[in-house]
Amino acid sequence: MFIPLRHENMQGRRWPVITVGIIALNVLAFLGTHWKIEEQGPQNIEVRAHILMLAAMHPELKMPVDVQRYVTAILAKNPSIWKAIQNPKRHVEDAWDARMRMEEDAAKWQEEMDALSHRFEDLQATSILNHYAFVPGNPSGVSYLTANFLHSGWLHLIGNMWFLWLAGLILEDTWGRILYPVFYVVAGVLALQVHAWSNPGSLTPTVGASGAVAALMGAFLVRFPTVKIEMAFLLGLFRLYRFHAAAYWLLPIWLFMEVFSGVLFGRSSGVAHWAHVGGFLFGAVAAVVIRKSGLEQVAEQAIQEKIAWVSHPLLAEANEQLERGQLDDAEANLKKLLQEKPDSVEAYRMLQQIHLRKNNGSAHRDALVKLLALHLKAKDADEALRTFQDYKGPGAENLPPQMWLDLCRLLEDDQRLDHAVDEYSALAGAYPAEKQALLANMAAGRLCLKRLGRFSDALYFYQMAKASPVPHLDWDANIERGISEATQAACQPATPGS
Repeated sequence: MFIPLRHENMQGRRWPVITVGIIALNVLAFLGTHWKIEEQGPQNIEVRAHILMLAAMHPELKMPVDVQRYVTAILAKNPSIWKAIQNPKRHVEDAWDARMRMEEDAAKWQEEMDALSHRFEDLQATSILNHYAFVPGNPSGVSYLTANFLHSGWLHLIGNMWFLWLAGLILEDTWGRILYPVFYVVAGVLALQVHAWSNPGSLTPTVGASGAVAALMGAFLVRFPTVKIEMAFLLGLFRLYRFHAAAYWLLPIWLFMEVFSGVLFGRSSGVAHWAHVGGFLFGAVAAVVIRKSGLEQVAEQAIQEKIAWVSHPLLAEANEQLERGQLDDAEANLKKLLQEKPDSVEAYRMLQQIHLRKNNGSAHRDALVKLLALHLKAKDADEALRTFQDYKGPGAENLPPQMWLDLCRLLEDDQRLDHAVDEYSALAGAYPAEKQALLANMAAGRLCLKRLGRFSDALYFYQMAKASPVPHLDWDANIERGISEATQAACQPATPGS
């Protein structure tokens, strides 16, 4: 199974409030409806199916207006289904169907229709899917919007929201907080309409944001074709392989798979493949139109007026050159900017992307080191850790010992204690003859002893500190006390029930 993890343009110029808001709406809608939908779904399907079978077998039966309207709509939009139901030789669907076929009393037929009609009206009044899911054979106006915020299960929700985050983050940063949500809503509506065209007369309720998310993916392909996406290939349950792939070949493969699935499986798969295809193609075309029409430039100007760093002409020009693949020109502009603003986080972010695309591993790591130093200076643990993870990899050298020690201390300050101990240990192992290694062993011992209750580990770290070749006269007392306390704590029997 292939899973997208991130891409190289994950850092936007502003906080993505619209994308976060859309995700929040989806999550809230799911939490408020999921369990009720699961309860109502089977009942609703059963009642509607029984009404259709009874009405087809005995068209003379009387029905309330709402039930008659439903039956008439099915008869008009699905004549083939109606004809199949009327066939007396058709397959028996369930025990109720068998019992009705054996019943010969017309009064019993009417009684059954009355009971079904009563249940139909009750479910119609309370069913979430009846009101808000998209039914291709009988769509309501509001369902074109609401169906995009309902999901059938946790995996359905998480998958859609993750893809929404990956693609929506950069598109919101590009199109702004007005154009982007308008695009998203229109894409969701259009994708559902494509699903209706490909499934005429279907009575199966459709929910999910996947059509709108597919449109974001299509727009992503057009606007950022060369951006590399980090993918994970999950082999079994425990083997995870990572690789990078450019959007211009990865996303078309996904589109081809959706087209192939739509042709091969059609309606039987339970997945709205053609809605995905329609959404993707709409997103691609809309991205071209938005850029060529000047709407994107208008949005960009509005964004620039509200944020400080984009107003710098060198950074704005480098950003445009990066999008066009003019890597050398973008790099030259960023180096000019860094001469003027050596603490520009945004410039280093962009610069490391350029070196990554040019496969210049050494320059890429140098840019990451400088970026990490800025995050450490700002005490931004999340960004520092993310940059450190990007820095680590095949062929990567160890961080300079003092920077590594600063990272460990930031992790500790941010209460990521186990992670801090791991990095203290790695630092001590990488630079055993440096002063920072001695300090790292002492800090790891202190955390294990005082905060984590890992007394054997604490003893090990204090003993490593004592054995360090680095002169440590000033810390001898602390080390000996740590060894003594860790030895006593490790020897104490565990308290029952603890």
